[in-house]
Amino acid sequence: MSRTGPASPKAGGRPIRLGPRSVAALLLVSLVGVAAFGWPLLADPSSALVSRSLDAPWLLAALLPLLVAVVLATIADSGLDAKAVAMLGVLAAVGAALRPLGAGTAGLEPMFFLMVLSGRVLGPGFGFVLGSVTMFASALLTGGVGPWLPFQMLSMGWFTLGAGLLPGGRVLRGRGELALLAGYGAVAAFAYGMVMNLQGWVLLQGVGSGISFRPGDPLTENLLRFLAYCAATSLGWDLGRAVLTVVLVATVGPAVLRALRRATRRAAFDARPAFQADGHDGHMDGDKSP
Repeated sequence: MSRTGPASPKAGGRPIRLGPRSVAALLLVSLVGVAAFGWPLLADPSSALVSRSLDAPWLLAALLPLLVAVVLATIADSGLDAKAVAMLGVLAAVGAALRPLGAGTAGLEPMFFLMVLSGRVLGPGFGFVLGSVTMFASALLTGGVGPWLPFQMLSMGWFTLGAGLLPGGRVLRGRGELALLAGYGAVAAFAYGMVMNLQGWVLLQGVGSGISFRPGDPLTENLLRFLAYCAATSLGWDLGRAVLTVVLVATVGPAVLRALRRATRRAAFDARPAFQADGHDGHMDGDKSP
């Protein structure tokens, strides 16, 4: 038998695929995140509802091993190799370097467009890990480590995961794909801002009666106050983030998508060794010409 070498990778092959273990790990992380963001909305007014900053160290301590669990689960499901880890490190470094360019001015954060495109090409499992790691790295780079960091990591992980779940990954190309990604980037930019607002809004107990959080009030009333809070405090920032994401996806998106897909094909993440029978003998024969 002679080994023919690696099979050709499929176009758009993804270094991290979602299997049963990785899906379970992602669901567990997401459940922890939803509980961390939303538990004050259901808390009894007599409960010891304290500053959310006290939750952050515990959430970060839970989040980091869960992220490791996601990576280990994807290794078990799809054989995450050194090439995928290297690509994860490169994209996380680029994303972390992009974040300070806007300095948070009016919500102008160019890293978001890279997360959209990376999640699209490399898949939801890769996207979740990439978004979380990028936010962690950028916080270390900019000195932005604080009680908000674990919430940012979760939110960015969901943001990038969503891009990987968009339909038409193997067939939709050109302007249609760019329109889809730009639309997702705009909507997800607002969603990211709203999710992060939820983390800070619960601290405003009794501050500004019209928009502050009131423990124990009906959920619908608190949600209406929350929407008013978002409109009053962060609508401009979210709009700037959404517009910049759309502009960057439309202008430099095609080149970045081509580069990511080319890198994925050349890395041959999907390649597997193939063997075929050799008519001369029954021994293994390593890539010899007949």
